[in-house]
Amino acid sequence: MADPAAARSAAHDGGNDHLGGGEKGGSRAVFTSGTATRSPGHRQRHAVVVGGSIAALLTARALVGHADRVTVVERDRFPDGPGQRAGVPQGRHIHVLLEGGARAMEELLPGIVAELSEHGAPRVGMPRDLVQWQAGRFYRRTTTTADLLTGSRPLLEWLVRRRVLADPRITVMEGTEVVGLLGDAARVRGVQLRERGARTRTDVRSLTADLVVDASGRGSRAPQWLAAIGADPAHEERIDTGLSYATRIYRSPEDAEGVETAGYYFIPGGGTERGAVALPFEDGRYLVTLSGLRGCEPPSDEDAFTEFTARLAHPVLYEWLSKARPESAVHSFRSTANVRRRYDRPGRRPAGFLATGDALCAFNPVYGQGMTVAAFGALALRDALADRRRTPTTRRVQKVLLQASRQAWDIAAGADKNLPAARGNVRAGRAVERPAVWYMARVVERAPNNPVIGTAFRGVCALAEPTSALFAPAVVRATLFGALRPALTEPPLRPESVDG
Repeated sequence: MADPAAARSAAHDGGNDHLGGGEKGGSRAVFTSGTATRSPGHRQRHAVVVGGSIAALLTARALVGHADRVTVVERDRFPDGPGQRAGVPQGRHIHVLLEGGARAMEELLPGIVAELSEHGAPRVGMPRDLVQWQAGRFYRRTTTTADLLTGSRPLLEWLVRRRVLADPRITVMEGTEVVGLLGDAARVRGVQLRERGARTRTDVRSLTADLVVDASGRGSRAPQWLAAIGADPAHEERIDTGLSYATRIYRSPEDAEGVETAGYYFIPGGGTERGAVALPFEDGRYLVTLSGLRGCEPPSDEDAFTEFTARLAHPVLYEWLSKARPESAVHSFRSTANVRRRYDRPGRRPAGFLATGDALCAFNPVYGQGMTVAAFGALALRDALADRRRTPTTRRVQKVLLQASRQAWDIAAGADKNLPAARGNVRAGRAVERPAVWYMARVVERAPNNPVIGTAFRGVCALAEPTSALFAPAVVRATLFGALRPALTEPPLRPESVDG
């Protein structure tokens, strides 16, 4: 479940303790030296985390206490402050930390949310603070029931990195890339790596480890690494709507009289292939990200950027952009497919190797789930290794990591696979799913104007509540028997009064 407590409970589920065709028990434990709880006489355990992303850093944090040393291997060289990294091309686009993610990250790094606020990351309340259009309707701007933290990706990554790398048990190898695994199909025993640069491409060296965690992102080369040691790559599930992004930084118009909103949120779907989001970040600036499904990609041309928004469901954002001051070039991004790698399924896979973050499950970024699921995965890993009731076999821990991303996958893939532009190997529209699809369509249709349904829907989408919240008795009654209230014909430019 997406709820951190539910993610922790997944660590205690049953299931086959051994990998396909492998041995049972401690020989398949995550760490070669036995269980995750240290005892006298055990040699020091070393874990390697591949990647320096938020998911990788939180994973390193989760491993402290279970490994004696943790080494983070990152291809880039980190900036001194909250700067862009070449290895994070999506870092220039809008990122949000959902409410469920903020809770999970706070559990891993107490005080991190306050640090974000101190460094200027805004908090945006939904639905009160946004002009939001979804599924053909504007949302009423009633009392806030879910918050978003809308600081930039570089800011959050820098704060997390600063906190994590302050721990002397965690070291980092910058400007270094992993090029393969040590070991065989039975167990991974480290990584092969080299420094980046033309003169060092053939200078491959070994770094032994008791555990290797792949947190290298969407572009993970783990399938090739596993094949090279005789193991089976994971089966990939993929759904791609062809969604593309284009983002630009703006200053808000000075003459926005009569408008009281923190931002704008137009979501593709409901008969339209275009979307747009404008949200505040540090220093009073706004990130504006345009999106379009396959065949309706937003432009990278600066002059055409604003014109793209003229054909949204309403010209309110077009009017805002026409008065706002641009402060950057346009940056595009097109790697937005939902991809899930099923390491939990039977196969010839080695002990001592795990995948997490986008290397395990990557989402269409329009749903804003990636950083939140990274925190869920780190909590799930920490708690699975701490479970004294069961030996933390590689397969069991990998299942726990996948479970931590399940709700987010169900939301993103469940919505995307039914879009006309969707392509992939995940089936849509099966007969067994039709009642749930019908029910969810009624939820989405009624959420903008019904506070009971809207509160539950936001909680689930914010990964702060489990999906079962949509089936609470009051929500079911409102969904099945409540009248569909008239849709707003114009965007609500001010929040509603407390009296409604």
